[in-house]
Amino acid sequence: MSFPPLDTALPAGADAREHALMLRRVHEASLSGRPAPAPLRPVIEDSWGRMRGFGIDPDSAPPPRVARVDELQRNRDASPIAAVLPLIRRSLVSVADEADHIMLVADSAGQVLWREGSHRMRSVGDRVGLVEGAYWNEGSTGTNAIGTALVVGRPVQVYSAEHFVRSLHALTCACAPIHDPRDGRLLGAIDVTGPVSTIHPATLALVSAVAQLAEAHLQGIHHTHLERLRSVAAPLLAGMSERALVVDDAGWTAAAVHMEPVRRVLLPTQRDTGTAWLPALGECALEPLPGGWLVRPRPERESGGATVTLDLTRSAPTVAVAGASGEWTHRLTPRHAELLLLLAGHREGRTGAQLSQAVFGAGGHVVTVRAELSRLRRHLGGIIESRPYRFSEEVLVRVVAPPAPTDLLPGSVAPGIRDLREALRSGDRSVALRSLLAT
Repeated sequence: MSFPPLDTALPAGADAREHALMLRRVHEASLSGRPAPAPLRPVIEDSWGRMRGFGIDPDSAPPPRVARVDELQRNRDASPIAAVLPLIRRSLVSVADEADHIMLVADSAGQVLWREGSHRMRSVGDRVGLVEGAYWNEGSTGTNAIGTALVVGRPVQVYSAEHFVRSLHALTCACAPIHDPRDGRLLGAIDVTGPVSTIHPATLALVSAVAQLAEAHLQGIHHTHLERLRSVAAPLLAGMSERALVVDDAGWTAAAVHMEPVRRVLLPTQRDTGTAWLPALGECALEPLPGGWLVRPRPERESGGATVTLDLTRSAPTVAVAGASGEWTHRLTPRHAELLLLLAGHREGRTGAQLSQAVFGAGGHVVTVRAELSRLRRHLGGIIESRPYRFSEEVLVRVVAPPAPTDLLPGSVAPGIRDLREALRSGDRSVALRSLLAT
């Protein structure tokens, strides 16, 4: 299990009280237009930029919307996190209670589905609207650990006056998102919130570890489902003389016959019995099975040029490929979205070292870049070429970008993406930007 780098709120060796006072001076200066006595962490600075775009008033922000009881229950029942809620409770509730904290579990929209922990902190939560059914996305309550972690897609700690709304300055919060291990889809987040005096870097490490444990448990549930699907499909595949494979609803392969099995097939978002073009396999016949699909690749034939659309307007970026055989859409991981955006802006191509510099700020991560692009190329077939890495000359690339530059992959801290946001903010219309935004 790999652990993401943690961006803790309290600098090493800093006094918590003095740091909180300094943050309040930064908050006052930033809102009044005066020079700030110290810089904000990039994740907080970017979030405050979004708050200004939302028009959130730090002094009189309305309380978050709270869903009706029946709506809350429907969202609980529909949440995949419900399957791992007992594990999360065992890992965090006793710790939160003893440390005078509360544990919260939110869905991908920022709605608090479950809340447990210290009685005193639950009372504090009641006063600020941190209750079950309340929406704590950034657009509702400003910069906060739940909302900001959901935007950037990684663990976030927000301390004292890093909260944009003043009524939250007495709190310290640490939150880690939970992703679906099958397709990377954001499912929600785990948060631990307490009094500002209780800040500790280990809190962020704890919620991050529990989130990864929850994802590992969801992965185990998925493997069990694949085993059941494999048993169901075995008699069917045994009588087939043509190439075929059986996949679950997310496209993960359970079994294959007369062909080299692929780890995953990227199924169209809208699918039914019939045919579909799949990037890894070409034209395929699809037939529904209990809990999955039978996929039968058809003989290869020449296909015309394709149009690739990189849609960055939503919280979960997607890439769509449309050709003569139909259209296919795939949800992107944050890293894959960064790489495709950088390649879209440089149709002449980028070397592994250039992409390493643009993504990580250093040239020493070429192996990581190559591994990520290898995964992308397996999914996208011949659309991405290598030496240098680039989109094929035969495809038309379109990028659908959000209207506000600050909303362009807001969770990315890659130097190349931050430079692109700044160029868009300053009105730069270089050749690369013109080609990128020619949609």
